[in-house]
Amino acid sequence: MNMEELSIQIEPTPNPNALKFILNQQVKSEGNSYYRSPLECKENPLACALFTIRGVDQLHFFDNIITVTKFSYEDWEEVEPKVSDCIEEKIKGHNPSYYDPDPEAERRSKLSKELLGVEEILDRTIRPGLQGDGGDIQCLSFEDEVLVVKYMGACGTCPSSTTGTLEAIKAILRDELDNENIQVYIAPEF
Repeated sequence: MNMEELSIQIEPTPNPNALKFILNQQVKSEGNSYYRSPLECKENPLACALFTIRGVDQLHFFDNIITVTKFSYEDWEEVEPKVSDCIEEKIKGHNPSYYDPDPEAERRSKLSKELLGVEEILDRTIRPGLQGDGGDIQCLSFEDEVLVVKYMGACGTCPSSTTGTLEAIKAILRDELDNENIQVYIAPEF
């Protein structure tokens, strides 16, 4: 636990419904955590406390960043100060090495060699930027030169995820896999 006085810097993300709360201490020492509900964060009391704030929809913990995604009908002027207050109040008892199940490791262990290769390319190129803004991407299938992806966290409601990010993924994969026919699509939500 860091005894240094807490400072929080708040930055926008490409998603108008998500803000990054950048701390001068770690909130997640390894990997990242993405929560869509309080039921998913039982091992993280800070995340549980943040979900008690009216308007908080999703949370993403990564290194020293907590990205909060709010419901679109809520106003940041109401939500932002409550999030900052909650972080200031709960950070003292927060352990950045908290246990967090890793369903992604299990999912990846079942992927085809080709799809795992695509995931590794995204790990190097696209994913760090998405995670830094409180989002992520998951590859669902890669067949007949068509990649189907699912956005997670702040990326799920971000306007640029369907345009610029999707085009960047397509360009990177075409270059890295030396195949100009690759297409990338977002899986429909059900």
